[in-house]
Order: sequence, then structure tokens, then C-alpha cells
Amino acid sequence: MTNFYTADLHVGHRNIIDYCSRPFVDVDEMNIALVERWNDTVAHGDTVYILGDLALGNLDDSLAMVGMMHGRKVLVWGNHDRGFRGSPEKVANSARRYIEGAGLAGALHGTQRLMVGGVGVLASHFPYHDNGDDRYVSHRPVDDGRTWLLHGHVHDRWKVRAEQRMINVGVDVWDYAPVAEDVLAGIIDGKGAV
Repeated sequence: MTNFYTADLHVGHRNIIDYCSRPFVDVDEMNIALVERWNDTVAHGDTVYILGDLALGNLDDSLAMVGMMHGRKVLVWGNHDRGFRGSPEKVANSARRYIEGAGLAGALHGTQRLMVGGVGVLASHFPYHDNGDDRYVSHRPVDDGRTWLLHGHVHDRWKVRAEQRMINVGVDVWDYAPVAEDVLAGIIDGKGAV
């Protein structure tokens, strides 16, 4: 059993193909490729932490595609996920819909503390810093100057910013598949290739 990390799948989202220059003709081709690449990487007994922006478009159809993906799936809400904001009732209803529709093991808010290769890290949809983008500042994790952060949100703008201890686990920079914990641990300890 292995832990994997990913973000920004945007299953069902047509516009993401153009926005990130994804190599797919249409949303159906993208959805199928995301499921295939996920299932080629992740086994049924593995756990995948999805750091936001899981599914858009027709949500029932998109979540059904996610339900075809292997492993135990834990979502940390991103700004495009329906449970990101709203009344407590709306958030609870969204969580139930995502859990049931996609077979998620859970849907979590905010910044999470996890272990990667024996090192404590933070996991959030948002990076510490984002080139002057002042949106979602209140949702960004606090940078203590020591702790590595796994995140999404920036799509294809960067993969690793070692000097800022940030690793973007988004599919746009990891060949449209989740990235394994040992790969991230190698980056964190300075021995892995970027």
C-alpha cells in the first residue's frame, strides 16, 4: 500500500483543456485519460490525497468518473469544489454528494498535516505564495519557514519551488497521474529528481 498525492484534475471541465494546454481533443478524451493514468498508477489498496479541484461540469457525471479511479480517495477542498464555501448545511450536502458520487473516504477543509517519508508536511489546495495573486489569502497555509507544503491550484506554472519548500502535485505537471510518496520524499530530502 502506497500513498499518492494529486490535485487539479478538473474532471468534466472543458475549459481546462485550453487554459492549461492539455493534450486532449475534448473533455471525454481527457476524462478517460485521467481515469486510465490514475488506474495505471494507483492500486486498489493505495490511498490518494486529492488536494482540490476534483470535478466540474455535470457533477454527477464527473463524480462517477472519479468513482472509477482505484484506491482510497481523500479530498481536501479546492476553490472549484462545491463544498469549498457556503453555509454549513451546503458544505455538508456537498461532502455527502462527493463521498457518495465519487466513492471518497472523506472530504476535508483547510490545511492538513501529513507525513511524507517520515517528515511532517502540510497539504493544502493553495500554495504558500502565488506570484502576487492575492485571491484566497485567508485560505493559504501559513509559511513557518521550515515546513514543506504539498499543494495544487497553480496548474502548470511550476512543479517544485525548493527554496520556498513547495511541491505542486497537480496533474498538469505530473503527466496527468498521481505522484507517489517516495518521489515526493526524495524531493524533500534533496536526493530525488525534479
